[in-house]
Amino acid sequence: MEQDIQYVFTPIPEEMICFHKSTTTEQLNPAQPYHRHDAYEIYLFLRGNTYMYVEQSCYKLSPGDLLLIRPGEMHRCVCADNQIYERIGLNLRQSALQRLSSCRTNLLACFESAPAGLNTLIRLSRDQCAFYSRLADQLIHCLHSEDYGQDLLADSYATRLLVFINTLQQSSAALPHNIMPEIVRQTMAYIEEHLLEPIYSAQLEQEFHYSGKYISRQFKEHTGLTIRSYIVGKRVSLAMSHLTSGKSVAAACELSGFSDYANFIRSFTKVAGMSPGRYRAGMLP
Repeated sequence: MEQDIQYVFTPIPEEMICFHKSTTTEQLNPAQPYHRHDAYEIYLFLRGNTYMYVEQSCYKLSPGDLLLIRPGEMHRCVCADNQIYERIGLNLRQSALQRLSSCRTNLLACFESAPAGLNTLIRLSRDQCAFYSRLADQLIHCLHSEDYGQDLLADSYATRLLVFINTLQQSSAALPHNIMPEIVRQTMAYIEEHLLEPIYSAQLEQEFHYSGKYISRQFKEHTGLTIRSYIVGKRVSLAMSHLTSGKSVAAACELSGFSDYANFIRSFTKVAGMSPGRYRAGMLP
């Protein structure tokens, strides 16, 4: 099995992380690797010439596009040029979202409303962007301050942001245009459906009536990944879910489509940056 995996697993060590960044060269590489988190992410695009890839989708972003990304979903940004790339990111662990919710108000609702495999994109107006940015900047200040009461103020700003987003999501009519080529989307969907089975180039040829070389070339061009590395990454992500739920390392290997235990250990460690045993120990209470 090829070991050209280009996924990065980035654990979120705190309950809540927020940043507001402007850069010019950070994301210029068209082979910028996908990454995934063990937390929820709210991403607001403010300016730049940028493409966002999330799972089976690719979006040409416009200022005010806000994306909701669930734990484990692979995503990456690629800038088409060196224009200033400005965005606001908010990462929240599930414990934070549950803690800030009430019996009447489920702040996880905006993430749970979209069916699995589909992304939620909300388009904010200029005024809504300005309002969101002000709240996010105040949240960032509180998160980095040790002054009296700043932890409570941070929770209040995060709650206001989440209520705002959930309210917008309930009335959003945005239909984002997915520009990922159909053959790439179909290949990803096929892999998702057959993830626990051996997957070979001949199967893809038979399914889609294109040569294996053409499918592989299109996949690599539009994702920066080989098909094999994509399969490995998806299997590792599934293994992470099993380990988090309490399954043993051996069971996670078997339930995630790996036929060779040693290869599972190598692949998992390369993607996650730690062994499956260590990952399991860190996830369980």
